[in-house]
Amino acid sequence: MQDNVAAPRPFAGRVVLVTGGSRGLGRAMVAGFAGAGADVVIASRNGDACARYAEEISAATGVAALPYGVHVGRWDDLEGLVDAAYERFGHVDVLVNNAGMSPLYDDVADVSEELFDKVIAVNLKGAFRLTALVGTRMAAGNGGSIVNISSRAADRPRPGLLPYAAAKAGLNALTAGFAHTFGPTVRVNTIMAGTFFTDVSRSWDRAAFDERAQRFALRRGGEPEEIVGAALYLAGDGASYTTGTVLTVDGGQP
Repeated sequence: MQDNVAAPRPFAGRVVLVTGGSRGLGRAMVAGFAGAGADVVIASRNGDACARYAEEISAATGVAALPYGVHVGRWDDLEGLVDAAYERFGHVDVLVNNAGMSPLYDDVADVSEELFDKVIAVNLKGAFRLTALVGTRMAAGNGGSIVNISSRAADRPRPGLLPYAAAKAGLNALTAGFAHTFGPTVRVNTIMAGTFFTDVSRSWDRAAFDERAQRFALRRGGEPEEIVGAALYLAGDGASYTTGTVLTVDGGQP
């Protein structure tokens, strides 16, 4: 008979704030951090979805979960998110800038200024502002870790994703800059994610994607849970000498 051994909880006592945390990759990362013992702040535009997931994740893992509805592309709204996290928990140890959007378009000349600005705001401006706010508090306190979620579009831009690719390339550039800004006590890294099967992928031409994926080393897209290990590594103590790094997690896309 084997003894019952509790699963390790290396993030116990830590607080992790995840934007875009109620769906897709963010949802998977919230589950991963909560399973590792962290209290979590779940932020997204859909406050009701955040509240439902907070209840679910608390019931499943026993951690505290704070839901917060916010549009990360709105500069002046982000201080409220940060204040709420610190008022509830007293500290934030990990920030995951995951919120993003990548609307498609048929012709680059049809991209409106409104669409361009919205894509830059959600994918880049919001991450900059949150990193500035949370990183400043981390550096003044006990330090911490910031993990950005970028995209292979940043270095493999395709014609239908140019504003998104530009925003994610900017996020990659901010990684090293913020690592130096807030070092040595705050580490800043980025996961450059490939193609994952999230709720957005339901609208894809799956046959066309599967054909394209045959050029990947792993011959497939990723499941959301497959980004969690990289996030836990970069946020955790095992990456104590890793900062300013862009880590590719893409199944070997050419």
